[in-house]
Amino acid sequence: MTTAEGPEAQDSLFESGPGEKHLLENVPPTLVHATLRLQFPPTYVIVGVYRLFTDKLLYVPAWDKCRHATRRGAIVGAIWAALTFSIQRKFIQIFLAKSPRVTGLSNETIFGYEVPFSVTTYAALLLLGSQITYILRFFLSRNIRIARDRAWTQTVVSRGKGPDFWQPYVEEWDVPPVVRLEPAWERFVKRWLGGWVGLFVVRRVILFPFNFYPFVGIAVAAAFKALGTAHNLHRPYFEAKKMNDKQIATFIEERKWDYRLFGFAAALLEGLPIIGLVFTISNRVGAAMWAHDLEKRQHFVAAQRDNRPDQ
Repeated sequence: MTTAEGPEAQDSLFESGPGEKHLLENVPPTLVHATLRLQFPPTYVIVGVYRLFTDKLLYVPAWDKCRHATRRGAIVGAIWAALTFSIQRKFIQIFLAKSPRVTGLSNETIFGYEVPFSVTTYAALLLLGSQITYILRFFLSRNIRIARDRAWTQTVVSRGKGPDFWQPYVEEWDVPPVVRLEPAWERFVKRWLGGWVGLFVVRRVILFPFNFYPFVGIAVAAAFKALGTAHNLHRPYFEAKKMNDKQIATFIEERKWDYRLFGFAAALLEGLPIIGLVFTISNRVGAAMWAHDLEKRQHFVAAQRDNRPDQ
């Protein structure tokens, strides 16, 4: 995932966003593809997946940290599946299949679409996949956090950058947007009611019927999580730059659609049953790659401001 001049050719990626003053008139031809990646941040999610699965310095430490917990969780999940699958399938057959107006289920179709196997079996597999994911997440909770942090650090190191690479925040817009900082109690309420609790209510109650469409429920949930997921993935970036709440809010507001698109793609992968846990690590890799390019842009803006003649 590099240009013809190698990874460091990305140092010149400085195409201005909406409302910004253009800092460079032209982009070198060799940087066109890299520039497009910067302009369309979801590509960094793909970069993260590619690097995690191809770079031994990333996937070996991650697997070493998570393999024992993964095996324990897989064993418990397999036992749970063997003991409860028939019960859950019967539950769905009795209660859900008898309420097609609520779930869109019938004996042969899902919202009018035929499936190659029993509808109740399909629904039970979806439900079971979600439960096994929660079991794995329980066993991996601590180790996977460590694996994500190491993935971020190793990605930054692979770019040849040390702690001094992250410089103080520089405002890139001539006229930055006005953002309103919420009181601490409002942020707390939004974080919990609008965070995993709110998402649980949305996914398990409001959007429950959509979960029986292949990937539709995951996509709708990803749309709700997009901005929060992107913010969380770039938290190490904001901490490295020692940005305050106002600077973070302004930075995200200036790139709100970039963060929403990146967050949607990242949340979509993380929402996949079981395998989504792997993507929580690859997304951290992709976020670090994006942060690297954003920081190069910050360096360029700072240099331009330092060289600007006094008005």
